[in-house]
Amino acid sequence: MQHFRTDGRRLTWTGDGETLVVDPWGADAVRVRASVTGDVLDTDWALLPAPDGPPPAIEVDGTTARLVQGRLIVELTAGQHLDWQVGYQVAWCRVRFLDADGRVLLEEHGTGGALKLRARDFRAHVGGDHRLVASFTSDPDEHLAGMGLYQQDLIDLKGSTFELVHRNSQASVPFVVSSAGYGMLWHNPAVGRATFGRNRTEWVAESTRQLDYWVTAGGTPAQIASAYADATGHAPMMPEHALGLWQSKLRYASQDELLEVAREHHRRDLPVDVVVADFFHWPHMGDERFEEEFWPDPAAMTAELRDLGMELMVSVWPQVSVDSENFADLSRANHLVRADRGLEVQMAFGGPSMFVDVTHPGARAALWELCRRSYHEHGVRIFWLDEAEPEYGRYDLDNYRFHAGPGAQVSNVYPQLFSRTFHDGLRAAGETEVVNLVRCAWAGSQRYGALVWSGDIACSWEALRRQVVAGVHMGVAGIPWFTTDIGGFHGGDVRDPAFHELLVRWFQMSTFSPVLRMHGDRQPSRPVTAADGSSRMASGGPNELWSYGPDVERVLTGYLRVREALRPYVRRLMRAAHEDGQPLLRGLFHEFPDDPHAWQVTDQYLFGPDLLVAPVVHPGATSRTVHLPAGASWTDVRTGEVHAGGTRVDVEAPLAVLPLFGRDGAGAELRDALRAAS
Repeated sequence: MQHFRTDGRRLTWTGDGETLVVDPWGADAVRVRASVTGDVLDTDWALLPAPDGPPPAIEVDGTTARLVQGRLIVELTAGQHLDWQVGYQVAWCRVRFLDADGRVLLEEHGTGGALKLRARDFRAHVGGDHRLVASFTSDPDEHLAGMGLYQQDLIDLKGSTFELVHRNSQASVPFVVSSAGYGMLWHNPAVGRATFGRNRTEWVAESTRQLDYWVTAGGTPAQIASAYADATGHAPMMPEHALGLWQSKLRYASQDELLEVAREHHRRDLPVDVVVADFFHWPHMGDERFEEEFWPDPAAMTAELRDLGMELMVSVWPQVSVDSENFADLSRANHLVRADRGLEVQMAFGGPSMFVDVTHPGARAALWELCRRSYHEHGVRIFWLDEAEPEYGRYDLDNYRFHAGPGAQVSNVYPQLFSRTFHDGLRAAGETEVVNLVRCAWAGSQRYGALVWSGDIACSWEALRRQVVAGVHMGVAGIPWFTTDIGGFHGGDVRDPAFHELLVRWFQMSTFSPVLRMHGDRQPSRPVTAADGSSRMASGGPNELWSYGPDVERVLTGYLRVREALRPYVRRLMRAAHEDGQPLLRGLFHEFPDDPHAWQVTDQYLFGPDLLVAPVVHPGATSRTVHLPAGASWTDVRTGEVHAGGTRVDVEAPLAVLPLFGRDGAGAELRDALRAAS
């Protein structure tokens, strides 16, 4: 009996209506797909085409097959037997993954004997596709990281469960790295769930046409990160004009107000790279243009900003109000997301609206053309892609239908294609350096210049602690460009000393992050009124470095100088992200996977390979304990004191001091700036 077929590169098994294929997909990686009653599909949700290379070593011996792709070994075991309970012959095939030393990394869950469990459990929807549960077993003591942005404080994800759904302040990027030496991408944009239990790992897709995942083997998290970037795309090189401060608030209400803020930064000799025109600079949601009364000459505005050494970033939302001048054309061209039942309205903030269906190539082209005429032709080359999940009034994702398929089946690819819309448009318009701020991401978003921020989080110490963890997991999930609203988004009062403390600690941490960005809905807000007396979206309180009083201004300005001194180092990290897929913001385990504590520390991180950042994340704290990983010596960058690795030290941290340690003497060039800031 012939259980397997091979063409020298692919292994194929068929049986009981199922087709299973294993393809080499990178130097040490494979892609596994399976479908029932049909051929596997060549979907390209996130994976790039398989690179050319020598064929894998394939051996087939009756009921077993073995494919060796670099450091990864895939073993398939097949069989056929009489199932006495059903009364006929049934076929089966089990998959497992091993490293080059023959150590099992991950394997499909067994049948359990009389339990008759299925590792690939396809359950048909009546008249449609399937609900799929894929079950695996792995080392119960492994440590896991990745999965994107979730608002929690866990570094080790083993024992956790995650919904595979995007929300405001949640970006589900289904790639996980194991301390056992493998990485796995669930290559499926369906709504679902992932559970990493000690007894099994389960990936669930509520509606799908096939099983599709990618596995790589690597000796270190850094090797796995590099392989994952090769498979899903490398981030571009971050432009020089994005390495410094991004200045924003909700919201500069007019061209005059925004320009005066930029001029004041220039007068105070405060370097700024990007200034932001936030939402509701338009007449109606979906108009994709400046409202002339408040923004009379966008080209002159961008030109003056560029003379000051600043770029203008403009907010674009995917919402289209039913009152928008573009609604009828977009609807007639089938360029809007539809509802399967009930009213088509999907969001009411800013007026009853529908979303542009960016899974439709024509819709992407139409959206970019609107923005090209209204923004890019006036000099705008950085876009703020807000509400990119997209954010529905209710997340009834099974009720929405896209050009690419039902919402339950394809929803999670939306933010990636929203970023692609502007990346491809900017490149076609002649821009060679692309970075766009976006509120959500999925696998592959990084290749479209996506700078992901953590959404509309609270102005709280709990939220600050969670952003440390979020930045680490986003980096593991292949999104190296990450940022947050300094101070949080909701609830900060510029008059409140307690908020001042939070803002300072947040700014210190953000100095050592991929992008330093001021933003938030500050209180007290003020109303905005047009000449005819009609109201516009309010403008939040001031959010400039000098808005919080001279004591806070002195500290923030000091750390802005630190950021400028850090610029050459940040540039090197951006180069490593671009060329080798390495995250900028790293868990301690990324560089020190053998340190037993590195997978547990939640309130420290590495900024690149050489700087250990230990932000103060509790109110009123003026000191903290820092874990220094084994395998290096660590120098307190501000004081010059040297400590051995594998130890814990208590350090003083009054409000103006951020504990920072250099690996094996690194960071000395920052000492003067840090001392001045403190």
